[in-house]
Amino acid sequence: MPSTQSDLRDISKSDRARALGQKPCVVWLTGLSAAGKSSIASGLQSTLFDRGMHCYLLDGDAVRLGLSRDLGYSDADRQEHIRRVGELARLFVDAGLIVLVALISPFRAERNTVRKLFEHGEFIEVFVDTPLAVCEQRDPKGLYRRARAGQVPLFTGIDSPYEAPEHAEVVLAANEMGIDDCVAQLVGFLQGRGNIPR
Repeated sequence: MPSTQSDLRDISKSDRARALGQKPCVVWLTGLSAAGKSSIASGLQSTLFDRGMHCYLLDGDAVRLGLSRDLGYSDADRQEHIRRVGELARLFVDAGLIVLVALISPFRAERNTVRKLFEHGEFIEVFVDTPLAVCEQRDPKGLYRRARAGQVPLFTGIDSPYEAPEHAEVVLAANEMGIDDCVAQLVGFLQGRGNIPR
């Protein structure tokens, strides 16, 4: 049976959020390489999924395999990479999802530009505050070792700066807390904000 004019309507973000039983947002985890961003985001994704929440994880390395595979690591390319991830996250939030982003995103200006893509309260900046010395000790991919040897130019924390958030919604002392504790802190924060039910 053909659709009538009354059947044609826009489905809003609030409509989708109501149908999914959650308040959409982006949880943007920033920090140095090997700070624990991806592990925490993965743990949070599993916890939210097990609770019946609708979420999606955008990991910076994974996005570079497809959407940003044409980009390098110059400041301009990093800015464009962050812009693309931000725009993608915005679309997922519009779809009613809780979006988890694990991305070094070293510069405050770029993170603030992404924040402006979202309505007030939708962008949750999470600083995974792990000291450089700890990140270098972990160094799971050997990137710090290679950067110190001059084999990886413009590496964040070595010869390219990392600008820590000044007003992050959540700060995780990931060198003092386990992954489960970090995830529990984020879950509690999302519950307190009404993004997910208690």
